[in-house]
Amino acid sequence: EPSMLPKPGIYYFPWEVSAGHVPDGGSLRTFGRLSVYDMAQSRVTLQAQHGSEQHHVIVCTKSVEPFQAQVGSLYLVLGELEHQKGGSPLVKARVLTCVEGMSLPLLEQAIRAQRLHQRARAGGQQEEAAPGRESTGLAGTVEAQASLSDRPSEAGQ
Repeated sequence: EPSMLPKPGIYYFPWEVSAGHVPDGGSLRTFGRLSVYDMAQSRVTLQAQHGSEQHHVIVCTKSVEPFQAQVGSLYLVLGELEHQKGGSPLVKARVLTCVEGMSLPLLEQAIRAQRLHQRARAGGQQEEAAPGRESTGLAGTVEAQASLSDRPSEAGQ
């Protein structure tokens, strides 16, 4: 039976959104610092630095208004991508959350780790998993990192 719930949204980096790597109508999550809030147009511009370049993501805020725009603060957005006639992508926000204080390097690291895990899972579904084969999931990575430290393992206690 088809689900009536909207899709959860795949994490994309702001530079992937602005470069057009998200399919039209696709559910996505992305982030950036709020640089402009145009209340009359119900638009927010999120910007993110990647290397030496500034990347901008335009967000339609009609579904999340009224909200307290904090210019300069970090935001996460969940919504659907719509390619505008001018060619620039627009994210129609379902959720727009201020996450000021969150660590961007950790978020980026988590997104990359999630992608590796999902790729490994997709690859594992195509071939029959060998019995006793360990998962390459995020929890396994965390356990592996914990076992590298000098602390005794707390597993099984």
